[in-house]
Amino acid sequence: KGGVERIGEKNGRLETSTVSGKNKKELGPVDHEDAFEAVIDFLTGSDEEFISDMSELTGVGHRVVHGGSKYSSPVVINEDVIETIEELCSLAPLHNPSNLLAIRKSMALMPDIPQVAVFDTGFHQKMPKHAYLYGIPYKYYEEDDIRKFGFHGISHNYLALKAASHLQVSYRDLKIISCHLGNGASICAIDHGRSIDTSMGLTPLEGLIMGTRCGDIDPGAVLHIARREGMSPDELDTMLNKESGVKGLSGLTNDFRELEDAAGAGNRLALMALHVYCYRIRKYIGAYIAAMGGVDVLVFSGGVGEYSPWVRGLACQGLEQIGISVDDIKSRSILRGEDKLVDISGEDSRVRVLVIPTDEGRMIARETIRTLGYHSKSELIRSLEDRNTPIRVSDRHAHLCRADAEALFGKDSELRYLRTLSQPDQYAARETVDIEGPRGSIQGINVYGPYREHSQVEISQADETILGLKAPIRRSGDVKGSPGVLLTGPASSCRLSCGVIRFHRHIHMTPGDALTFGLRKGDRVMVKIEGERGLIFDNVLVRIDPDFELCMHIDIDEAKAAGITTESTGELLGIHDQK
Repeated sequence: KGGVERIGEKNGRLETSTVSGKNKKELGPVDHEDAFEAVIDFLTGSDEEFISDMSELTGVGHRVVHGGSKYSSPVVINEDVIETIEELCSLAPLHNPSNLLAIRKSMALMPDIPQVAVFDTGFHQKMPKHAYLYGIPYKYYEEDDIRKFGFHGISHNYLALKAASHLQVSYRDLKIISCHLGNGASICAIDHGRSIDTSMGLTPLEGLIMGTRCGDIDPGAVLHIARREGMSPDELDTMLNKESGVKGLSGLTNDFRELEDAAGAGNRLALMALHVYCYRIRKYIGAYIAAMGGVDVLVFSGGVGEYSPWVRGLACQGLEQIGISVDDIKSRSILRGEDKLVDISGEDSRVRVLVIPTDEGRMIARETIRTLGYHSKSELIRSLEDRNTPIRVSDRHAHLCRADAEALFGKDSELRYLRTLSQPDQYAARETVDIEGPRGSIQGINVYGPYREHSQVEISQADETILGLKAPIRRSGDVKGSPGVLLTGPASSCRLSCGVIRFHRHIHMTPGDALTFGLRKGDRVMVKIEGERGLIFDNVLVRIDPDFELCMHIDIDEAKAAGITTESTGELLGIHDQK
């Protein structure tokens, strides 16, 4: 691995790490094009000769900072992708242009090698609408896409995967808060493998106080400064991006090592800047615990997150009551340059606190390999003559465990068969229940058999409004952290502490079907359905079982909106997204 540092300065340098050890090569003054050529020269012309010819490459992965609303996952680059990246340069003027330069240079040098764009914003595209909308007139979202996008997504995704691997727990069974702290800094709330909120916004200015960026600020304060100082938009942009943060607060520096040295020597402004910085981190950690209804893992990464025990200690100070404590001795034992995962959880900490060196390069390589594989799958699917699947529309219903069923319908009662459902061993029972939420209730919900290990209620988006709650989109059975509800039957009532979800749209198929389509359990596909309005449904989860019947299940709200019935059929278009 390696990289070119100090681009745009007089003393550019190529730093590399190989099996032979670490190396530095002085390059003199370099721009982005010079830097790219230095990397290619190293790969093809070094003594170790990693690549004798560029045609040996399988693919090239590019980090692209801003992908807007269009790209929620990595994509094979073509002219349309390049055009979109170019259009978004105004939202990432320091990054997208240089990303494009590398893409064009790489495509010219290797025209036959597939190139993949991995977007820093992509991981956050699954955020719910209530998390990414701003409180401004809605037309600015509809017409100009003014919304929170978030950044550092490649890093946050990597940190969550690494934490789950270390703990040997499924990535989709954890609530994780990841803190990527460096000169640029952001925090991400990751619930069941999805980014549900993140601190950066439309641009990297929002959120935490950073090295030179202001973070969250009252817009009125900005307007006041602009009027008083007579500042232009460009001057404001410079002040908020390059003259603020801990540098602006301390009046000294944005280098945290220098800031901590000054604070330790008694500089009151440096100490104040450090405390303000850490307070903002602690506040976001608390906010995201509330947003997810708890947390299992807290991760620190980035140059500051990895190497500043002072910052980690201040950020976690006072969080013991909500289960977060740090072992200060373990935290102080981490040495700069070790690059290893360290568990710094206190002995009584209910939350695992991990320090994890991020590795965006490895993540980009992983996503490039995966994307090229899924691209091949999509081509296989599109080559098939018959790609049709029947559509089934699912209404609200409840699955019950035996104990809850007996509480609702009487001791030793059994669910009575009413009709067969589309999948084997599944049936609608004669029994129904009423459900009651904070705002209202719904009577006569169908109960589906057989009994489950845990009770759950699957509702639609319209039902959320009736009941007055917000249900997460989950796979059936995945109810941890979901809201509860009161169930009432003819015998009595029982309260579920959790279990209300909106089901994840999915497609059932046999192993034979999966083999035909080149799919695996857990893949996500795009399906086109012709109704009154032709729609393409993305993020359709593939579920495989020998006894399944090929069909796709969608929510009744989606079906009503598009005029889709159980007579409709869907056409598989290809792979969508695998996160």
